[in-house]
Amino acid sequence: MFPTPIERRQAPARAAYQLLLPMALILWLLPLLMVALFSIKPDADFTTGNIWGWPSRFSGFENYWRVFTQSDMPRYLANSFLITVPTVLGAVALSCMTGFALGIYGFRGNIWIFFMFVAGNFVPFQILMVPVRDLTLQMGLYDTRTGLVLFHIAFQTGFCTLFMRNFIRALPRELIEAARVEGVSEIRIFWYVVLPLMKPAIAALSVLIFTFIWNDYFWAIVLTQGADSQPVTAGITAFNSQFRAAYHMMSAGSIIAALPPVLMFFLMQKHFIAGLTLGAVK
Repeated sequence: MFPTPIERRQAPARAAYQLLLPMALILWLLPLLMVALFSIKPDADFTTGNIWGWPSRFSGFENYWRVFTQSDMPRYLANSFLITVPTVLGAVALSCMTGFALGIYGFRGNIWIFFMFVAGNFVPFQILMVPVRDLTLQMGLYDTRTGLVLFHIAFQTGFCTLFMRNFIRALPRELIEAARVEGVSEIRIFWYVVLPLMKPAIAALSVLIFTFIWNDYFWAIVLTQGADSQPVTAGITAFNSQFRAAYHMMSAGSIIAALPPVLMFFLMQKHFIAGLTLGAVK
């Protein structure tokens, strides 16, 4: 039923695995390496056709300095934080409460409400582009950070509820029943009993949602325009002009834009792995 571990395979299979794994890793990292290489090239290399060759001179400091001083990159980064952080807080907070309600209480219609949360994740987001844009226009939220935050919270809560509900259902019910016997209210049970046990799941979910929202490009260009509200993923396209693209600036901006989610993952790595593997050997 399950594949045989590579350690138990025959010698030819292990040799092929050891040969193909570095090759696959290089192919996976090659686009990132090329973006990093582009970010240290001078503009003259692109005009002379030196696209894939070694840089004629090192211009990394110049490119990154120009990204911060001669563009709206600082504002785009600030917009990304002002969009991503409230979205993570809102989606995780709502999913903790809905997950608690759907995971603890067996009321009528529980499974159907949970089904609606899950079914929303299977709707292709491309078909929602026009109605969501029209809705933001009617509500006066188009081209605002608030509109993008509310939209992301609404769409991410379904996945977050699925994650939290399943996590809460795996908690020992005896703790909740013991608290009820002691006369503790449901709100205090949620706040003092269940929520502390959810810290690994909250950390793991926060890292995932932070990465999803920070890297979003589709809705950033659909619901926002201009440096006042666009996040960094959409703002990088400002380096494209009418007749040519500043690939060296765009690559440097891409490297800068990729750093916050990477740093957050490494800072939260311990809690992230604990949240994903909790209960795996129950």
